[in-house]
Order: sequence, then structure tokens, then C-alpha cells
Amino acid sequence: MAQPALFKPIRVRNLDLTNRIVIAPMCQYSAVDGQMNDWHLMHLGTLANSGAALVTIEATAVLPEARITWADVGLWDDATEAAMKRTLDGVRKWSNVPIAIQLNHAGRKASTDTPWVGGAQLAPDDVHGWQTEAPSAVPFLDDYVAPTALDREGLARVRDAFAAAAVRAARLDIDVVQLHGAHGYLLHQFLSPISNQRTDEYGGSLENRMRFPLEVFDAVRAAFPADRPVTMRVSATDWVEDGWDLEQTLVFARALEDHGCDAIHVSTGGLDAAQKIPVGPSYQVPFARAVKAAVNMPVVAVGLITEAEQAEAIVATGDADMIALARTVLYDPHWPWHAAAQLGGVIHHPPKQYLRSQPSRFRHLFAVPEHMRPEAGWTEDGEGHFS
Repeated sequence: MAQPALFKPIRVRNLDLTNRIVIAPMCQYSAVDGQMNDWHLMHLGTLANSGAALVTIEATAVLPEARITWADVGLWDDATEAAMKRTLDGVRKWSNVPIAIQLNHAGRKASTDTPWVGGAQLAPDDVHGWQTEAPSAVPFLDDYVAPTALDREGLARVRDAFAAAAVRAARLDIDVVQLHGAHGYLLHQFLSPISNQRTDEYGGSLENRMRFPLEVFDAVRAAFPADRPVTMRVSATDWVEDGWDLEQTLVFARALEDHGCDAIHVSTGGLDAAQKIPVGPSYQVPFARAVKAAVNMPVVAVGLITEAEQAEAIVATGDADMIALARTVLYDPHWPWHAAAQLGGVIHHPPKQYLRSQPSRFRHLFAVPEHMRPEAGWTEDGEGHFS
């Protein structure tokens, strides 16, 4: 059987990935003062043994006021760095999967409650709230407190915070930094004419609206080791008339590539409540396809990718170089295993503790030495140890 495209290796800058499956960042709303805890160790530990080639840490705030909710993970001081180190040390003890981190500033969508209690914005005087900031004093919803428009000092503070978080990420031996320029958060807010109504050199024309996101990218690229990738996630459209759209995304993608971006993750939406999204399987893939035709860097597709054949078709036809999973892999934490079994792929570096789970009908699913294969006649000592 020919090797499926989904399980062919790929190189991003100097990072070799064993397949084309990426775990997308997924907020857990479970941190305390920005600090990871045992939940994150369990969550990331599960994903690290999923069979995916790269695991991305959830949207990580570069400042306390950059958090989406008060319970978001951060990387802005020694305490948040130490908590993340403890988590990563635990994950890496049992998995060698490369780890990425998504750095974010929520901008006008910040200061909200956790989604399971409604996710409403919290006022600046709430015990868990703060004053938000954005390109312009335009609230996300009519009943939100208007954000403070960032002045030059504020722009420098935010840019430097992204760079400082990248330095901390490097100290943590994180393999990839992804900048969150999608889903209506701060960098996306600068790009979209709906949220960016500035009249200075950071607003108005497309060139001006791209200026701050590119400045942040340059600062992070300079702060992160040159041999490690820096990528960006974008929303290719606001799904709103006269908003950010695919044509502008293509210009931005080419600019990112010129600035040294190593890959681009193409999503959509999130900036305006008036968005009308035709949700369905692979609904965002056409945008990834268009971006891939415009750039040479690897492109990641996302959006209701749930089936192995569906993912294989996206990569095999050249619509994208990789696919990203989020809710699908929460529901099925070994989705990559099952996809490999179905397509005839191979899972590299499975946890040795799980080797005996390989079904007899998929005798070469796991890439392990012959003497460690389940069919090699391992015996159990009665306490779960095999030899």
C-alpha cells in the first residue's frame, strides 16, 4: 500500500515532523493567575501521546490584560514560566512530540468569564475583570465596555510583551511559536477595517493595518532562536461585508513570508458578531487552498475535519500541507492512530506502555523494533510489566 499523504514527514524550518497532523491550540480556561496546573499536565499529556506530529499549547496571554478570560494561561512573568515548565517537564518525561505555543493578546475580546458560566464580558471593576485595549475604542458587542485605543506607548508595550514571551518560550525549549492573528483577537483587530478605525500610520490602508501585526512578528522572530519556526494563525475572512477578506489575507500572507514566517494556519471569523458562516465539513479549506497558491511556506488547514479520508484528501490534493485538529481530538484522543490504521499509515514513537494495544489486524501500525512488537511474544508478570 502506498504511503498516505497524511503520514508523510514534513520539515518546517529545521523542525522535522513525522506526519501532517497538528493539534491546534484549545483554551482550557483552567489556569490560576495565568499559571498552568495539573489539568494542563493531564490535557497536554494526553495530546502528546495522540500520534499527532505537533501539539500546540492553547492561546497564551503575553500580559495579564491580554487574556481572553480571567482563567487563561499566560507567559508574562517568572511564576507563569515556572508553572509552564513544570507542566512541560511532566509531558516530556513520557513523550518526545514537538511542542508549539500560541502567543496571544485578546484585545477588545478580553476580560470575559469562562464559557461554562456564559462567557460574558466582565466590567473593569469586577474582581476578575479589567479595562480592555484595542486598535480603536470600538467594543466587540454593543453592551461591552469600550476598549481603550492603544497609543504609541501601548503599542510598544504590547509588541515588547510578545517578544518577551517568545524569550521565555525559548527558555522552555518550546519548538515553535505561533502568533494568534485570527478569531477577532488583537492582531486580527488591527488587520480588519471593522475594528481598526485609526487615522495614524496603523490604520486606514491595508499597508497601515498590516503594520502592527508585522512589527509584532518581526519582534518575535528576532527574540526566538533563528533555527526554530515562527508561524501565524490568520482568519482569512470576517464573513462580514466590508471587513477583512481573502484578497487582503493573500497580501498579508505574502508579506508574512517576506518577513520570514515559516508556516501559516488558515482559519476564519471571530471578529464581528454579524458574521454569517456557512459551517460544514472542511468549510475553511478553500481559504487554505487559496493561500497555498499564493505562498511557498507550508499551509495548515482547519475546520470540521473529522474523518481520515477527508484529511487525506486535503493533503493529497494539495489544498494544504497539514491539517489541524481541535474538538475532534478531544473527542477521540487517538484519532491519528485510527486514521493511520484506516489509511495504511504508521505512527512513530507511540508510548511503550501502550504497544500491546496495537490490533492484530494492523500489525505494522506502530513504528517500533521487531522485538518490541506485540506479536513477538511478550509475557506479563502479573503486575502489568511486559518482557
